[in-house]
Amino acid sequence: MMIRTLCTFTIALAMTAGGFAQKVTTDSDPQLQFNEYKTYSWTAGTSSPNPLAERRIHDMVDAQLAAKSLTPVESDPDVYVATHVITHEQKKLIAEGFGPWGPSGGTVTLETYVQGTLVVDLYDARTKKMIWRGLGTGTTSDKPSKNTDKIDKALLMMFQQYPR
Repeated sequence: MMIRTLCTFTIALAMTAGGFAQKVTTDSDPQLQFNEYKTYSWTAGTSSPNPLAERRIHDMVDAQLAAKSLTPVESDPDVYVATHVITHEQKKLIAEGFGPWGPSGGTVTLETYVQGTLVVDLYDARTKKMIWRGLGTGTTSDKPSKNTDKIDKALLMMFQQYPR
C-alpha cells in the first residue's frame, strides 16, 4: 500500500511540475546557408485570439530577426515569416498532505490551466519550403504583461538557436 501511494504521489508531482515548464525547441534545414537570407516579409499564420498579443508577438519576432541581420521588405523577400498561436485547456493534479510513509489526510485535486504554444515558421520565398521552425510551449497567465514576458523569453531562446 505504501509503495502504491508513493507511486501515485510521484506521478502527480511529475505531472504538476511538467505542466508549468516552458519548453522551446527549434529545427532547421542543415544544408542551407542561413547567412544568405537578408530580407523577410510576413505571411498568414494562425493569429492569437487577442489582437494586442498578436501585435506584440510580431514586434518581438521583428526584433529577433533584426538581431539576426534580416530586414523587413514589402515585396520580393528572401524569407516569409508566419507565426501560429495555439491555446488549449490542460488539467493538472495537485497532491497535498501526502508523506513518504503514505497519506496523512492527503487530498488530490484537479485544476485546469491554459497551455499556450507559439510557433515561428520561416519559409524560403523562392522554393516555398520551410527552412526553420521555432516552437515554444508554456502556461499562460491572466496578466498580459506576464504573457508578454514569457513570449519574449521563448523567442529569445528560439532565436539563440537560429543558424548563422
